This record gives sequence, C-alpha cells and structure tokens, in this order.
Amino acid sequence: MAKVLAAVGCVLALLLSGGARSGTAADFGPHVSLAEPSGGYSGKLALLPAHGPVGGKIHAAGSGFPANQNLDLVWRTVEGRWKVGNGEYHGRDYMPEAYRIAAITTGDDGAFTADFTAPEDFGYAHDIVVQQGDRLLTQANFNLDMSWTVTPERAAPGAPVSIDIKGIGWRELENSWDLVYDNMFTGWVSAVSTHGSAHLTIPATGAPGKHVLKLIHGEFTFPYLNPQQNPRPDRPRFEAEFTLVAGAPVLPPPAEDQIQRSLRNLPAPGALIVEPSFAGVGVPVVARGNGFTPGASYSLGFGAMTGNRVGGGGFDEASRNIAETTADKDGRVEFHFSAPDDLGGAHRLYVENQGARTEGVFTILASALPMTSASGPAGTPFSVHLKGVGWTETANIHTIVIDNNYVGYACGFNSQGDVEVFLNMTGAPGWHFIDVYPAIYKGEETRPNNFRIPQLTFAADHPGEDLPAFHFAYEVKAPETAPSR
Repeated sequence: MAKVLAAVGCVLALLLSGGARSGTAADFGPHVSLAEPSGGYSGKLALLPAHGPVGGKIHAAGSGFPANQNLDLVWRTVEGRWKVGNGEYHGRDYMPEAYRIAAITTGDDGAFTADFTAPEDFGYAHDIVVQQGDRLLTQANFNLDMSWTVTPERAAPGAPVSIDIKGIGWRELENSWDLVYDNMFTGWVSAVSTHGSAHLTIPATGAPGKHVLKLIHGEFTFPYLNPQQNPRPDRPRFEAEFTLVAGAPVLPPPAEDQIQRSLRNLPAPGALIVEPSFAGVGVPVVARGNGFTPGASYSLGFGAMTGNRVGGGGFDEASRNIAETTADKDGRVEFHFSAPDDLGGAHRLYVENQGARTEGVFTILASALPMTSASGPAGTPFSVHLKGVGWTETANIHTIVIDNNYVGYACGFNSQGDVEVFLNMTGAPGWHFIDVYPAIYKGEETRPNNFRIPQLTFAADHPGEDLPAFHFAYEVKAPETAPSR
C-alpha cells in the first residue's frame, strides 16, 4: 500500500489517489495574453482549497471588482522544451503561457464565483489571474501538489511495475526526481515536454517478499536524502511497497524483436527516396532517384561523423561510397545496400550528378544483439552488445541497470556506434534483469545536473532523439552439490 512521507506535513494522503480525471491547462479554453497590472490592482480573489492534486476541485470567489463587467479567469503556466542542436545539449527552457479557465461576469456587487478542476500540468505554484483584456486586475496562488501511483501491488519476477507521477515542477529544486528501489539508485525522472507528468516502467526484481520504492528529489544527479533539513523542506517524499511473488519469470522479448517501429520527428526526406527511412544495422535498404543520365554509372555516398569528444582530436563528418548502380533508360537510379554498421541517427546520402548533388537521408536505429550467455553459475562472464549508438550529446551514451541498480554507462562515438559491455552474472540463484536506458552525456547545464545517469522517462521526454531502451535477463544457477559419501 502506497504511503507518502511529507516534510512539514504539506502533502495529504489524498495525493496517492490521483484525484479525478483532468485535462491539460490548454483544455480550459483559448490561449490568452499574459496581462500586466495597470492603474493599480482591483478586487480580491480567494481560492478554496489553496493547493491540491491534479483532478482536484477548486472554488474561486472574487469580490470588489467593477460591477457588471466581463472578465477572464486565467490559469498561468509554462511550456517546456529541451534545447538541443548541432549534436549539443543546451539544457531546458520554459516559456510562460496562459489559458482562460472561464469567462465571467461580475454581479451588481462586483462579485463572482467559478468552479474548475486542477489540470494535468507542472506542479507547485501557479498564478490564477483575473484579467480584463490586457489588464491584470488581481491574482491568487494555487499550489498543484505532486502525486504518484505504483501498480500492481503484487508481481512475479520481471513483470512490469508501472509508475505514474503527476505535478512534477519546472523550477529549480522541483524538476528533477530520482527513483530508489530497495535503497538502490535506479535512475531519474523528467517531465520537461510532458507538462509535469511522467510514466515509467521497471521490472519487478529481487527475492520473493516485500520491496520498497521511493521517489526523492535530486537536484545534483543523485537522491538528496535529508530534504527535511535543506532550504526547501516543503517538498514531498514518496514511498510505496509491493510484493514480489514466486512464480514463472516474465522475460524480455528476444533482442532482435526489441527494435523501434516508429520514430517521432523524422528528418525531412530529400530528392532521394529511401525505403525504409530508418532501420537497424544490417537491414536491407533501397534508395531511389530520377533525373540522371541514362546508362551512366553512379555511386551512393554516405556521410557519418568520426572521432570523439575526449581524445583531443575532435570529430568531423567523413564520407564513403556504399553502393553502385547504373541509371535506366528513363534516368532513374536504384541503390540497394544494407544499413551500415555505423553511428545511430540521421545520415546524409548523396549522388554526384554532373557537378550537382542529389541528396536524401537515412536514419540508423540503435539495436541490440543477443547476450553471449543467459545462464550459468555466479561469476559467469557475458556481454551486452549494441549497434547503432549515436554520436550527439543526447545519444552517444547508454546506461546499465541490473536489478534496478544503476551500474555504469558506456559510450559509442569513438567506436562508430558499436558498444560492447562485459559483465559477470551475480546475485542469488534465480533470474536477474538488465535494463539499458538512454541518458544525456554532457551539456550546458548545472542545475539540475542529470548527466550520465539513466533517464527512466526516455520514451516520452528524451531531449533530441527518439531513442529506445533494451532489456535482458540472465539466470544464476545454483552450484552443484557434491554427492555425500
């Protein structure tokens, strides 16, 4: 059963219920201007309650306004985005936004009332504003409380445990949260582009019996364990328990089936049409174009970054030919090739044609090979092998988590997307689970500092690329017992 430990008692047990279903702030109504006060403040606004979770009911009561006037009741928030470009990570940005909760008309006494539901949005302080056109009349503060749910309460080894979090903040000391599993650091939770909401799934790991999950703030990479004694003691801590039951393990799918089927924000295609437009290393690909000289021979060029960020030599794009063909009688070309064993991400394809270039783009997906061994006695060596790891500061690193315990990271830039991690089977006899998560390698940001740690919310909120995680399992065999004599 979930429970919440709240510093200074500001978070109620109601948070764990998640409240009623609620839309986003944009569902209130149209976007409105960020009004400014002019000619002094007018009227008073009271909110009851002054804080609550997503889906909670809020009653707004205004008084002292001009009589019989049309006004807007407005929810102020921000729109979050990651700042990435040219392979670099530059942090995160939040732009102020405002949405009309309700169009209201004051009575003869200059008063009004309105009821609304707290939206799914960034947590902590929000201004609720009464405005008339571009003039801000008055405002009050509403605090959107964080909440979380952990399901199910019982799970077999390897079964998915879902964690849903609402009301993550966007300000410093509010926007970076860490998951701890049985006192082991698992990874961090973000909600930059998802308006304060996060969903993640981890495997049930450990011995049969009770296990404890905690969600703790971590401004500087790792969990801050005594928040009740820091300058912001009002932030909540969350704790939940679930029971791992003995039974058949829920194993990850084979490595070859763990391939992305869709990508968000694919690069715009060029004049060369590439099918498929994205694929893992080794997959057959066709690039087609027209407008070439019939009967002439052509080469398909492939551009890829080479080098690294740490050796001092830097990096740059290098090109090589990966396919040859001859244009048909109508000037059409068709190149057949296998997705190169190279860095993940978008790659430039081109054909030189009488001093001009015809270009296209092909995206290499990160993919996983089967583990070299999946069972054996404790100490058995094995490796996790990835292909198509990227080169940018948001794609060149993957992190290894074993039984929900962060072990370390591996980079793939210097090895052109090839990453092999050598490990040993450890732990009690039985099944153990490995998760390989994307992360952010480095960048222009100091607060929060979320570099080189597993991003558990990669699926919906990773900066830059749309990247996968990979999942594996190994079985530690009990040592054989010598027969008694």
